[in-house]
Amino acid sequence: MAGGNRDAGRTVTHKLLSVLTAFEKERRPLALTEIAALADVPISTVHRLVGELTEWGFISRTPSGRYQLGLRMWEMAQNVGRQLRETVRPLVQDLYSLTGETSQLAVRDGNEALYIDRVYGTKRVPKASRVGGRLPLHATAVGKVLLAYEEPWVLNAYLNLTLQSPTPRTISQPARLAAEIAQVRERGYAIALEEIRVGACSIAVPVFHTGRIGAGLGLVVPSEHYASLERHLPTLKAVSERIERATAHIPLETLLESHHVAFRD
Repeated sequence: MAGGNRDAGRTVTHKLLSVLTAFEKERRPLALTEIAALADVPISTVHRLVGELTEWGFISRTPSGRYQLGLRMWEMAQNVGRQLRETVRPLVQDLYSLTGETSQLAVRDGNEALYIDRVYGTKRVPKASRVGGRLPLHATAVGKVLLAYEEPWVLNAYLNLTLQSPTPRTISQPARLAAEIAQVRERGYAIALEEIRVGACSIAVPVFHTGRIGAGLGLVVPSEHYASLERHLPTLKAVSERIERATAHIPLETLLESHHVAFRD
């Protein structure tokens, strides 16, 4: 039964957050029984919490009787990182305009790359990320530059995790990944070829903030254009420097509170 012995000692706040994050695991309307199973919370508790969240507008009920995140949740989320997003959005748009390729900016959130902006190109590329989405650091170009320029303990901790392999090309062996990250730091950029999705490759450069790594700026292109990826490096580096200057007035801690999130295995 959902909850079981694990329910003992869990606070109401913990149960409430477990209910909300159930919708992060399954991005579709859910039945109460599904929410209970995903949140590991008793159905009776889920019924009460979902009812209260619905009254507040954080969850909405569909005509079929299932539940999904409500518009109030979306409205509040728009305030998170607003200063950063409003500052970098025109620059990410410039990167797309100059290259014609899907452009994206990501920060590190624990052991994942969190995408805070993305402009889709017109070329057909298998979609792997979205604004607000997360992907494993080791399987993405932006994630690799984030690992390469973080403090050494971050990479060491990451190498001790169980690393998944979304595709056969993913570098998930700790020794190989450590060598790859060292190479990224040496050359100043990262490349990923079909490591997160077959049919797509990416290139990324670091974006610094007051001497520390702030974000990863990258492009995603079809795999058949892999050989010409590096021609975009001058543009990537130029836009990265513009983002660095534009965000210098924003405290790093405000931009990257997620850097302090513990690693999740």
